[in-house]
Amino acid sequence: MTRKSVRAIFPGSFDPITNGHLDVIERGTKLFDELVVAVGRSPIKNPLFTPEERIEMITELTADMPGVSVESFDGLTVEYAAQTKADVILRGLRSLTDVQYEFKLAMTNRAVTGIETIFIMTSEQYGFTSSTLIREVASLGGNISNLVPKNVHDRLRQRLNKKASSK
Repeated sequence: MTRKSVRAIFPGSFDPITNGHLDVIERGTKLFDELVVAVGRSPIKNPLFTPEERIEMITELTADMPGVSVESFDGLTVEYAAQTKADVILRGLRSLTDVQYEFKLAMTNRAVTGIETIFIMTSEQYGFTSSTLIREVASLGGNISNLVPKNVHDRLRQRLNKKASSK
């Protein structure tokens, strides 16, 4: 009996990608044959980086991870999952608040399209971080160097310095 190849998507805004995201990606590569990091283009969020910049940063960070690819998408995650023939959606969990939100989302996605969601608990050292919090701390001059990869830290500093000098 041959094993079915399993394709997962890990959707998010990744604005910017954090060490917590990378932790989930690295652990996801051990569970799935293919893992697509799916960068969402949300019209309601005010992103710091363009989707293309986020894809570039994530591609740099995952270049040596077999089976990982990076793409962007518009619209509903479940529609993107269906278009790409994903078997599962991978999500990272940080807190009880995440569990409540993600549980509802996973149940809705399964009811609407039948797709399963697999959760990975974020490692303890990243349980409190979020891209939003990292952007906020960085914009106020805080040290976030241990929360994001070096290439992301450098680009984040450059972007924030550029925004500050244009005011």
